[in-house]
Amino acid sequence: MKHIILAAAAAVALGGTAQAQDLSIATGGTGGTYYPYGGGLAELIGRHVEGASATAEVTGASVENMALISRGDSDIAIALADTVVDAYEGNGQFEGRAVDARALGSIYPNAIQIVTLADSGIESLSDLEGKRVSVGAPGSGTEVNARRILEANGITYDDIDEQRLNFNETADALRDGDIDAGFWSVGPPTSSIMNLAATRDIRLVPLSDEEVQAGIAQHGTFAPYTLRAGIYEGVEEPVPTIAVPNVLVVHADMDEELAYQIVMNMFENVDELIAVHPAANDTTVEFSLGATPIPMHPGALRYYEETGAEIPDRLRE
Repeated sequence: MKHIILAAAAAVALGGTAQAQDLSIATGGTGGTYYPYGGGLAELIGRHVEGASATAEVTGASVENMALISRGDSDIAIALADTVVDAYEGNGQFEGRAVDARALGSIYPNAIQIVTLADSGIESLSDLEGKRVSVGAPGSGTEVNARRILEANGITYDDIDEQRLNFNETADALRDGDIDAGFWSVGPPTSSIMNLAATRDIRLVPLSDEEVQAGIAQHGTFAPYTLRAGIYEGVEEPVPTIAVPNVLVVHADMDEELAYQIVMNMFENVDELIAVHPAANDTTVEFSLGATPIPMHPGALRYYEETGAEIPDRLRE
C-alpha cells in the first residue's frame, strides 16, 4: 500500500535503513506550469530529501489530481485552490466523496488567461458568446475556473461552442483557426502561449472590475491579478484578470517527517525551483500561509512554526 511505503521512505530520511521510494507527483499537461514545476520539485526532493526520490507525472490536472490523492495513486499533487476546497469538503465534482487531503502549502497563483488572435474581434468576456471557445481539458482546474468565471458573468456553455482541449491543443487550434478563443488557468508565463505568440499575433482578453468581483463573489478563492505588459510577445499593456492559488496537496496519512522534509527543503532550496520556472518566485512562506485554503499537514505545520511565522487558525485542524 502506497502510504505504508511512504512511511518507509520517511524512515530513511530519519536515518533508518528502509529502501528508498520514488514518490509520484501529479501535475498536469506538458504545455502548462504544473509539469515543469512538478519536475523541478521532483529533482529537488531527489537531491535534498534523504532516502526519497520523486517523479512528475503528466495528468489531466486539478480534478484528476485530487482523485489520485484520494485513491492513493499519487503521493503529492498540485491543484487549484477552488478544486482543493471542493474535494476537501465533498462539493462540486466531489459531491458525496470528500478527499482526506492536507496541504503542504500554496506555491504560486494561477492566472486566468483568455487568449485570442489579435484580429478575432474578441475584446471582452461578453464577446465570447456564440464563439468556439476552449475551456480546458476534461478534469482540469482550467475548465472548473472557466465555467465559474463565465457563469458568474451570465454566460453558460449554451452560449458558446465549448471545446475541451488541453493547453497545447488549445494553442494549436487557435493557430490553425479551429477555435476563436481559449482559457488557460496557469502560472504565467506559460510555454504554450509563448509558442503561439511567436507565430501569431495574440490578444489577452481583459476582465473588467465588475467581472472580477463577480468571480470573487462566486468563489472565495479567486483574487484580482494583473498580467504584466510584455509577458508575451505582442502584449504591450497590463491585462487585468483573476487568479487562484495553486496548492501542494498530500493525503492526510502521509508520514509527518516526510512531509516536514519536503516542505523544509522546498522553501530552503526554492532557488532551484525558480531556475526551472519563474512562477516559483511566488513560492514563499508568506504567500503559502496567506493563500492556502485547507488545513496543513502536521509535518508542514512543524516547518512553518519553526520559521516563526504567524499561522492562521484555519490552517490547523
